[in-house]
Amino acid sequence: MHNYLDFEKPISDLEGKIHELKKLATEDESIDTSDEIGRLEVRVREATVEIYSKLNPWQKTQVARHPQRPHFIDYATALFDEFTPLAGDRKFSEDAAIQAGLARFNGQPVAVIGQEKGNDTKSRIKHNFGSARPEGYRKAIRVMEMADRFGLPIITLIDTAGAYPGVGAEERGQAEAIARSTEMCLNVKVPIISVVVGEGGSGGAIAVATGNRVYMLEHSIYSVISPEGAASILWRDSTRAREAATAMKITAEDLKGLGIIDGIIPEPIGGAHRDPETVIAATGEMIDIALGELSSRSGEQLRDERRQKFLNIGRNL
Repeated sequence: MHNYLDFEKPISDLEGKIHELKKLATEDESIDTSDEIGRLEVRVREATVEIYSKLNPWQKTQVARHPQRPHFIDYATALFDEFTPLAGDRKFSEDAAIQAGLARFNGQPVAVIGQEKGNDTKSRIKHNFGSARPEGYRKAIRVMEMADRFGLPIITLIDTAGAYPGVGAEERGQAEAIARSTEMCLNVKVPIISVVVGEGGSGGAIAVATGNRVYMLEHSIYSVISPEGAASILWRDSTRAREAATAMKITAEDLKGLGIIDGIIPEPIGGAHRDPETVIAATGEMIDIALGELSSRSGEQLRDERRQKFLNIGRNL
């Protein structure tokens, strides 16, 4: 069953009529509804193009959070062969919010790291809705160290509302773990390709997104705080999240213009949740291009370029 966002009501109404006509034709084979269904399908495509061609930042936020949007496991299954997830941080415990391990991408050995939100109640609880605890970031550090030791490119897929802010996480050094993970990203001498596939929330995202190349899907978002959080701080009113989303410049187009990201991966009309296979394939193509561009650089060049890239953010605005 498709989950419709509030601004998708015209699409929902049309697809509801199509469903009713198909059901009617199934119940009574003497009724031919094919012509009317065809006309309605054309109207659905037209409505989808019109709506998605002029999404505002708050609507893009809703699309980025869509429950049927492909998540890390979907990308890992489709893009990588022999993906072998590693568990635990060797200090405290395992954190399923961050998935990390070794795999092959187009035959090339790589390290893969990303947040997994889950796709139903049970898996969302297991993965803590993609909000990692300190042990998740320390696991990411462990995998990055391994990749650096063996010269493996690192591919990270970002989809988190932010790091988990619970008491236990703070007691175990959440801020320190995020800082160490960011530091590791800056220090390794292998290529890092990062793609924001959904939400890129605050330090929880940047901890594994400090890459040589940073890309965003067309309807993903990337910000220092959620629109609701910003509205609560600025105006003491979380209902002004729509206004905050616009002011914060969180969309792929905004961030490309500001030089924060390196490129935008187009999504199918109607968003990634309507055609996961197409957007996953496009993501794989972008990763392949980026790896090709970086393959001739030395380890020192990769590290120095990455550091300079992030030092320049803000200086050139």
